[in-house]
Formats: sequence, structure tokens, C-alpha cells
Amino acid sequence: MSLPTLPARTSGSPRRSPDLTATADYILSVQQSDGSVPWFDGGVVDPWDHVESAMGLTLAGHIDAARRAFDWLHGQQRSTGYWLAAYRGGAIVDGSRAETNFVAYCATGLWHHYLITQDSGFLKRHWPMLTRAMDFIVSMQSPEGEIYWALDTRRGISRDALVTGCSSIACALEHAVAIADVLGEPSARWQRCRVRLLDALRNKPHRFDRTWPSKQRFSMDWFYPVLTGVVTGKEASTLIDARWSTFVEPGYGCRCVSDQPWVTVAETCELVMALCRIGRTDKANTLFRDISQFQADDGSWWTGYALHDEVLWPNEKPTWTAAAVLLAADALNGRSAGAQIFSDAPDSNLTA
Repeated sequence: MSLPTLPARTSGSPRRSPDLTATADYILSVQQSDGSVPWFDGGVVDPWDHVESAMGLTLAGHIDAARRAFDWLHGQQRSTGYWLAAYRGGAIVDGSRAETNFVAYCATGLWHHYLITQDSGFLKRHWPMLTRAMDFIVSMQSPEGEIYWALDTRRGISRDALVTGCSSIACALEHAVAIADVLGEPSARWQRCRVRLLDALRNKPHRFDRTWPSKQRFSMDWFYPVLTGVVTGKEASTLIDARWSTFVEPGYGCRCVSDQPWVTVAETCELVMALCRIGRTDKANTLFRDISQFQADDGSWWTGYALHDEVLWPNEKPTWTAAAVLLAADALNGRSAGAQIFSDAPDSNLTA
């Protein structure tokens, strides 16, 4: 089966504007009757991408659908606080591990939903889920402050850590503390965990990628510390500038990996949000215009584009990629109360 290619464009013709309504409708069309949102029709559901899709539904005004997504998440959570790697049709299809980044992301999704709806009852209903999840995160913190990557269900804790994953967790802890503040609930353990995690991310690079090859070739390791507020101010701008030419392919977007000629829509959208966080809106707008060529006719978005082969690859249009597009567009236009989810730190005075 041949891979799809980009439609031909007349030289100098402008990029079309993304159809964001169709993007949201695509996510809605893939959502299952039980509330789960698989990667695509017939695909798997993983906790992180499911939450990302729920955020896209919230942003688009599909509030009931988003709440059904969070209800599904609540129902699948284990009493120990975590979710396993992947599900399909209500069954576990990958029970090999529970990834800490996947577990923590529920806090970001819940906070985003609250920012848009201002429904404290929604937060209260899912407080038990959040408490179990974040307490699991605290239990996975090393004495040096990093959060271990995963709980292997056969071999125990995988005692190494990822910069991208831990950056996302630091942000999620921030959101969990904000939720606790709204509900008048205690969060001191989560605050202490976040302070120690920030210290590890900022001051202990030797605590990451200790037992596997460095992930610095991945663009997320480059911009996630900026996206999540781990690195701020001039240091954030310097970090972005230092590897811009390594990862950004003019006219196409952001590479997933520095040494592979492959740009991906989701990573580009996250980079757009990171740029918005540090005020680089011109660059952010340019990147967002560049990826508009990767929207399919049904409103969905291709995963990415292989530059050398000039094909859309893989032949998949994930719901979480569509959700990332919606979040990036909101970060750029600031139309929703959730637009500042990755820039308006609710506890910005908390420092390590």
C-alpha cells in the first residue's frame, strides 16, 4: 500500500487555514460509547493521549463528551493510583508497566477543564482519582528528587528518569496543587515533591538517562522544560535558540528526532505552545501556519511528514495529534480560559 503524499500547491500560494471545528468533530467521532478516546478508530487507548484528547473536546465545547472521557479514566484507575500502558474495548492490551508521566497528566487535564468550565463540582467528583494518582507519583520519587520513569509490573520500579516526562510531571504537580487550592484540600506533599523534582531537573542532569542512551536527540527533551516552566526567562530563550536549527525544518515544522528527516505535527504544536510561553509569538505563528498542510479533508491531522521520501508517515491520523493542534491554536489566539494552561503558573511563587 502506497503512503499518502501532500496535495500539490501552486508556487507562492498561501497555506489554507486549519478547520478547527472539523478537528474537534474528528476527535468526537472516534470517541467510544464508554467515553474512551483511542488513537484512531480501532486503535489503542493510552492514559496520556486519552487526556490530551479530552482536553481538545473541552476546548471545543464538547463538555459532556469530555466529562465522559474523564469518567472513563476514573473508572479504569487502579486502587494504587495508576493506569496501565494501553487499553482497547475496555480490556488491557498492554499491562507491562505504569508510566509516571501518563499517570500525572490527569491533573493537567482536570485543571484545564476547570479553567474553561469553572465547575468545582467536576473537580470534587474526580478529587479521589487525582489524589490516588498524585500520591502514586510521590511514591515514585527518588531520594535525589527525580521521578522514576515507570513501574514495571513484572520487575518493579524502573529506576531511571526522563527529562521530558519529569518536566511534564512537574507541571502536573503544579496543576494538582491548584486544584487542591480550589477545593480547600491539603497539598503539602505534592508541593514538596514538586520542589524536589524541579531541583533535580535544574541542578542534577546526571540523574537522567543513567541506564539508557541519552534522549537529547529528541526534540521534546529540548523544548519540554520551557513548555512546562522548568526553565524560564532568558535561560528559556537561550535554550530554544541553541537548538532551533537542529530541530526546526523551515516550511514544515519540528522534527521529532534530530537525526531523522521526519517532522511531526504534535511536537510542532507543543513547540508552538512553548514559544507562546516565552513570548516568541511570531515564530509560533509561523510554525502553526507551516503545519496547516498536514490536515486531512475530514478534519483530522496526519502524524507527520517524511522529508526525504516526501510522504505522510505513518499512515495514521491520531486523535491526540488533533487535540494538540487545538491546544496550540488556543495558545496562539487566547480565546479560552484554558489558553494559559502551560503558561499561567497557578503557584509561580513556589521555587526550588
